[in-house]
Amino acid sequence: MKRRDVLGLLAVTGALVALPDSDEAPRGRATVELLETGDDLHRNLWQIYALSDSKQAVFPAVRVRLDVMTKGLTEARMPGDRARLCRMTADLYQLVGELFFDANRYTDAAQCYTLAAHAAHACGDHDLWACAMTRHAYVELYARRASAAQPLLAAASRIALRGDGALSTRHWVAAVQAQAYAAVGDLDACNRALDEAEEVHALDSTHSHNGGWLRFDGSRLAEERGACYLQLGRPDLAEEALAAALAQPLSLRRRAAVLTDLAVLGAYRRDIDQVVHYAEQVLGLADRSHSGFIGRKLDGLRGRLAPLMADGRVSDLDHRIAALPRTA
Repeated sequence: MKRRDVLGLLAVTGALVALPDSDEAPRGRATVELLETGDDLHRNLWQIYALSDSKQAVFPAVRVRLDVMTKGLTEARMPGDRARLCRMTADLYQLVGELFFDANRYTDAAQCYTLAAHAAHACGDHDLWACAMTRHAYVELYARRASAAQPLLAAASRIALRGDGALSTRHWVAAVQAQAYAAVGDLDACNRALDEAEEVHALDSTHSHNGGWLRFDGSRLAEERGACYLQLGRPDLAEEALAAALAQPLSLRRRAAVLTDLAVLGAYRRDIDQVVHYAEQVLGLADRSHSGFIGRKLDGLRGRLAPLMADGRVSDLDHRIAALPRTA
């Protein structure tokens, strides 16, 4: 029911974003509330999302804001008000998309990111627009459709070049492009994209991201580099990057991703002890978070376990991974 409600709001909000401006009516209460407090509230929701072990726990608060957002867009008439509300819409629907993405509801997430991109385009915010496109590309990558992700990322890269050069948007796009190149086996292009992403460290870190719809500060690059090298079949290159990533403070979901990649590295080496050691930790994190994303990561490990299934510990892992819920 929650999902159906949000998808209904998507259709309504998409129509409201597309309506022409008018100056015929005064501001309504929802519009006034959003203009006064909306940016701060949405920033707080992103912070709560980032700090929550269970991402779905954020949904009720986000759902309330969606209603307010829809009412505000319905009431808004003046061009300046509509532009600000479209910007807030692009911000909020990227967060909704993240919640669907964590639940492995990729089609629903893609719809949210598409609406966010339209709203960002409507208000002329190129960085917000590029981030929505990049999140959409993530959906395609995790659905194993790298060929569909590449044109989205190419468009995001062009859009980001028209944005604020002090922000890390273009570097984040490059980091995700590296994953797309890894998915198609292009090591050289992957390395070039990762090197471009590393240039984020030359930016002023206090102003290069906002902690909400743009959170890329380069701290994820070690884990992303390791994941890319694993996908390229280069465990020799992946090990150092993953070890560096694990030494950093990580959120629950990021830690699960790195630990899963280290388990995959163990599978490459036929090192059952390493596989079991790291996979057990990930299963514990999956139980705490109920994250469909973590279940999806473990599915990637499961595909590597076949040569090791004669060991009872590995077959037990396989059964436990299979029993995890795939959606949240």
